[in-house]
Amino acid sequence: MTPHDEPAVMEFPAGLPIGDDWVEAPAAEDVRFPWDGTLVARAPVGDGDLARRAVDAAVAVRERVGRLPSHTRRAALLATHEAVASRRADFERLLVLETGKPLVDCRVEVDRTLLTLLTAAEEVARLHGETVPLDLLPSGEGLLGFWTRKPIGVVVGIAGFNYPLLLVAHKIAPSLAAGCPVIAKPAPQTPLATLWLVHLLREALRDAGAPQAAVQLVTGGPEVGAALTTDRRIGAVSFTGSAAVGHRIARDAAPTKVLLELGSNAALVVAADADLDAAADAVVRGGYYASGQACISVQRVIVVDAVREEFVARLTERLAQVVVGDPRDPATRVSALIDKRSTERVCAWLQEAVDAGATLAAGGKVTDGVIEPAVLLDVDRALPVWDEEVFGPVVAVRSVPDLETAFDLVNDSRYGLHASVYTSALDTAFTALDRLEVGGVVVNEVPGFRSDVMPYGGVKDSGAGREGPRFAIEELTVTRMAVIRPTTTRP
Repeated sequence: MTPHDEPAVMEFPAGLPIGDDWVEAPAAEDVRFPWDGTLVARAPVGDGDLARRAVDAAVAVRERVGRLPSHTRRAALLATHEAVASRRADFERLLVLETGKPLVDCRVEVDRTLLTLLTAAEEVARLHGETVPLDLLPSGEGLLGFWTRKPIGVVVGIAGFNYPLLLVAHKIAPSLAAGCPVIAKPAPQTPLATLWLVHLLREALRDAGAPQAAVQLVTGGPEVGAALTTDRRIGAVSFTGSAAVGHRIARDAAPTKVLLELGSNAALVVAADADLDAAADAVVRGGYYASGQACISVQRVIVVDAVREEFVARLTERLAQVVVGDPRDPATRVSALIDKRSTERVCAWLQEAVDAGATLAAGGKVTDGVIEPAVLLDVDRALPVWDEEVFGPVVAVRSVPDLETAFDLVNDSRYGLHASVYTSALDTAFTALDRLEVGGVVVNEVPGFRSDVMPYGGVKDSGAGREGPRFAIEELTVTRMAVIRPTTTRP
């Protein structure tokens, strides 16, 4: 048996974590390795009844979880951090097998998950309010005013398939830090690492004397999602996924608060004064990581005419360095997408662009089920490969006469998550910060750069609300104002 043939390690009970127990699921489905279709495990599949049961359990412990001492919430998160860290290699391997994502990206995912857990634990100590000077009006003289933050209630956290461990950590850890019970729903294709994380956190809660029902998980499809998101007892829904599904959740869940981290078609602008080698490296590094299945991977490259030919030459010559193949190999950078349907869609979009007049400058062929990293030139702006989210190893390049036109083209999109600009001019950097209609502007680095401590989220169809433990905790708590007129004491 070679190292590539070793079975996945998974340490969690059978069934689904509902209430304080693990309960039998009504069904099970195969989780298969996207690279070769081999069976990874049989995963439990929940239904609407189990989802409603989870909501009942979360509501039942809502007040108790909201009153957990800060040290208890912090201790549970720190213990979970230690538990994941001690199993780092097993989590990395499991992520490769259930997502098909290259090992290098799964290692980054585990690192970022650990930072998210640790930062959420630290933020427990910073959850506080402040005093308010009520006597700015004469009617407020003699009044004492202050506000504090209170948990919003039960949180439903729904994660995508591409970074299942990290995405669910950004739902669960801030919820617990804020004092909110949370119900996680992983993507149907990738439930295993999430089940394991939830199990470790529930063990930490038990050891800290807290109810395990503070963190639950239900797998399943649309029926489960609808049961969780439309229950009026839910305080907030945090969803990461496609714009279409996110918009439907927001409509159906109203008036419940909904936090949305949705799609994007992230742009990278190359100015005439840019370091072209650094920019070309960035497109390769930022366009094909996670096999392109990242919402802030480079998709649209907008180059000023003066450097177009030189930049394209440097970009295409670098594609030979991108290793394509088995995601278990540490050298691999691009591998199979999550399923055959996704591969067929990306190939159809590529062909549609070529049929409309775009030039396929490199890649685009399918070898052993893997799309070779593709570069398209002069793509029609109305085509999906430019206008929508590709979620595959494809970058599309267009040239423009100047930076003003480049920034206009970045903004000519229904999405607005991250964008980057490569330039040596400080004034260009600040112009980009001012002009680009996105949640984050990144200068001389890939738009896919994300530190998990920073506020992260988009505008327009890319979503609403912000992640990052500090900012998610603010989203998952509500201010409560106190106005007190002290009584006059008499002898």
